Amino acid sequence: MLSHIPILVTRALAVLPLPALRGLGWLLGALLYVLVGSRRRVVDTNLRLCFPAWSKQERRRHTFACFVYFAQAWLDRGWLWHGRPETVLGRLRITGAVQELSGTAPTVIFAPHFVGLDAGWTALTQQLARGFTTIYTRQANPVSDAWIRQGRQRFGSCHLVAQLDGARPVIARLKAGEPLYLLPDMNFDPKDSLFVPFFGNTAATVPSLSRFARLARAKIVPVITRMTRQGYEVEILPAWTDVPSGDLWADTVLMNQRLEAYIQTMPAQYYWVHKRFKDQPEGVAPPY
Repeated sequence: MLSHIPILVTRALAVLPLPALRGLGWLLGALLYVLVGSRRRVVDTNLRLCFPAWSKQERRRHTFACFVYFAQAWLDRGWLWHGRPETVLGRLRITGAVQELSGTAPTVIFAPHFVGLDAGWTALTQQLARGFTTIYTRQANPVSDAWIRQGRQRFGSCHLVAQLDGARPVIARLKAGEPLYLLPDMNFDPKDSLFVPFFGNTAATVPSLSRFARLARAKIVPVITRMTRQGYEVEILPAWTDVPSGDLWADTVLMNQRLEAYIQTMPAQYYWVHKRFKDQPEGVAPPY
């Protein structure tokens, strides 16, 4: 029963005007900032490593903002997954090189872990006449798992491929013309990762972006989602012309370099609550 409470609350809040919901998100973020000291220190450590020129006051300000954006995005799942379709449509704006996602050419979407990642997926599946695929990690709690799966499959023709199912079904859907919404920028299994620079620090990074693009002969299209006062802006960037190059290491280094540039435009909206530098090469202690 306890598992249903946050879902029911989020669903009930979906009817609120967006400014009121964002205000509640601010309060929730502030509460989490105060109460969850361990995760606050993770964010501060990440920002200290990635933005060494920032003062303590600047890091503190961005850390607080990270918690607020995180909470606001979590509450936004209410209207994204349960709100009226016309409400969702009015709050999600797709901009940029939309033509990159037309047709049936195999396409890997590079979708970094900004707080609006669920909004970006919802916008694409609701507004573009094309099927989409993403890789899904099953949740330990079956109630939460069912809720997330249902929410992410709300619009359009979309498929969630379980992470444990491996690469074969993903490649098959790519070759069939379904773009893959891929989020490869977290610290996942170090056995499948390369240790490459990220903001001048060593970060375990999976080379799946280049690998999937090479195996499916697909182009790579970055999609960056930004939270705004009106909802979210989902910007489709031009396809990369130099990845995959055949060199997994070079491609993964380049991915992180370009990700750094995206983060610089809205650093507080990146998912810094994650221990990005948790896994390190043998003999190097993690910073947390």
